[in-house]
Amino acid sequence: MPNEKKANRLINETSPYLLQHAYNPVNWYPWGEEAFTVAKEEDKPVLVSIGYSTCHWCHVMAHESFEDEEVAFLLNKWFICIKVDREERPDIDSIYMNVCQMMTGSGGWPLNVFLTPDQKPYFAGTYFSKYSMYKRPGMMEILPYLAKAYHKERDRVDEVGAQIMDALSDLSKPEKSAIHEDAAGKAYGQLKQGYDKVYGGFGTEPKFPNPSQLLYLLRYYNMTGEKEALEMATKTLNAIYRGGTYDHIGFGFARYSTDRMWLVPHFEKMLYDQALLIQCYTEAYQITKDEKYKQIVYEIIKFIKREMQHPDGGFYSAIDADSEGVEGKYYTWDYDEVIDILGPEIGKAFAEDYDVTLEGNFEEVNIPNLIHTQNRKLSTEKQEECRLKLLKAREKRVYPHVDDKILTAWNTLLIAALAKAGGVFEEKTFIELAQEADVFLQKNVVKENELYVSYREQKVSQPGFLDDYANYLWALNELYLATGKNEYLKRAHHMADQTIENFHDAEHGAFFLTSHAASPLIVREKTAIDNAYPVGNSTLAVQMFRLGKLLEDDKYRNLGDEILQTFASDINRYPGGTFWLLQALLAYQAPSSEIHINNPTRGIKKALFSFYRPFDVWHIKDEGPFEMQICEDYACQLAIHNEEEAFKKLGHTNIAD
Repeated sequence: MPNEKKANRLINETSPYLLQHAYNPVNWYPWGEEAFTVAKEEDKPVLVSIGYSTCHWCHVMAHESFEDEEVAFLLNKWFICIKVDREERPDIDSIYMNVCQMMTGSGGWPLNVFLTPDQKPYFAGTYFSKYSMYKRPGMMEILPYLAKAYHKERDRVDEVGAQIMDALSDLSKPEKSAIHEDAAGKAYGQLKQGYDKVYGGFGTEPKFPNPSQLLYLLRYYNMTGEKEALEMATKTLNAIYRGGTYDHIGFGFARYSTDRMWLVPHFEKMLYDQALLIQCYTEAYQITKDEKYKQIVYEIIKFIKREMQHPDGGFYSAIDADSEGVEGKYYTWDYDEVIDILGPEIGKAFAEDYDVTLEGNFEEVNIPNLIHTQNRKLSTEKQEECRLKLLKAREKRVYPHVDDKILTAWNTLLIAALAKAGGVFEEKTFIELAQEADVFLQKNVVKENELYVSYREQKVSQPGFLDDYANYLWALNELYLATGKNEYLKRAHHMADQTIENFHDAEHGAFFLTSHAASPLIVREKTAIDNAYPVGNSTLAVQMFRLGKLLEDDKYRNLGDEILQTFASDINRYPGGTFWLLQALLAYQAPSSEIHINNPTRGIKKALFSFYRPFDVWHIKDEGPFEMQICEDYACQLAIHNEEEAFKKLGHTNIAD
């Protein structure tokens, strides 16, 4: 950043996103009491601008508006301006994203909300350029209007704020009710209705991988034997891999596709996507035994180790879509460049295999993909040789920005996925990678027995939210199942009790997003509506169920059921928005087992993971003579002492015919 530019208050923050705005001419404040105190003293409205460091349109708006002296002049004159990193403050982001959706019918980032000094919103939107264009208002037009409205039409501003506050309050106070008997089937029907039979996925562009939908379909197939559910999941998994959404040169998935056939990605790579898609492909492999899914899991993990791992074991949040100010520049190719690197004969064959053409398959450049490829010209070995040459050449380019903060909630999603993949593929290195990340978190984001949201440059950000605790519980459950080490089960027990103590709504049920000790916001949210990754209540509904079975303690299973009852109205009214929570519903409805095994052979251990059993749990003791006992619904079968009989039993436990 040029030295002649004056830093604002964000210069003292650790968030990469806030630091990106530290030299804006806007007099930014971080979220906190100081900003709102000044707003009240000066009687100014407040702009809260929310984004994250790898957000393409956040970069565009920053350049067009927040770096512009004329826009900054108006903002500084009439408003108090606050910057928020949504990944560090999901509580603030969630509230004002709901506001934006209420006021405009849509949402996204950058998210810009105008508030009164007491934090009540009166105007919201996403991307604003400097001037109005394409029927979208610009900052130079809306800022004078909003400043005038605040001072000259205060009654109307207060009325809008009161209406929004009432709506937010209603959202945060779900009433317990009964879940409709056909809720699971209705949700499946909605997926069938929105399914793209040609290209896979659901709905129209932009298309997101949506692991919540895919994992639901796999579980629904497991419970019902509905083959179309499995076909929708596997065709979608195949499509997002074959398209440009998957990085065929360096591996890993982009956040979403801008088109129907998964060709053109929004190029940023998020840690949570890698974690949840590892989970999806691992489970798809368990059902289908398709070696391609195993290969994809190994490739994703190879990518995150190479490009997203902190030297001490944690994992970074995201890699930007932009480099040198151009979205996707790091990832796209010219035909001649490919030929120069690989040679004329091999280069031409590779180009044909991966849809690389002279004219380009996207805006005169090429995104390698396999969408229309039938039989590849190059052998697997030669393809890998070419990929490595292209990767080596690509690494000489200007690398995109990396958001290098370590987020607890996203790292624990990855730990859970790595532990599961390690068990399924008998890959000790995956389990060790999960354990390394766990040790990193224990060292850096656990302070005085309390979880913190993120870590960067030897500093933690703030006390954790529900998602941090819920995802950590998931990770510990998976580590226990993968290793059989009691330390993980003990820690899971402790994590669950901490979560209950800090977040549980004992009066009305379920769990708040913020802890009982957190500084209050305008509402205290409690939700189970799907996000790109599971919200805390949805995760807890499943993990409390599993922990209750592991501990043989109905207290935890009952809490999971309580979450379902609390959000039953959401499930009944909007099943398409609650697929993470619906996985918990299936867990309670489907038959499931607790499996106790003493001194198992490697083959028996492998059988626990080889077959798809999303709702089963098991205890392994490496002592005494071999014995296996399967329990279900508080009743246990006779113990099995013959390993061949045990193997056959494991292969048919809780598997749809």
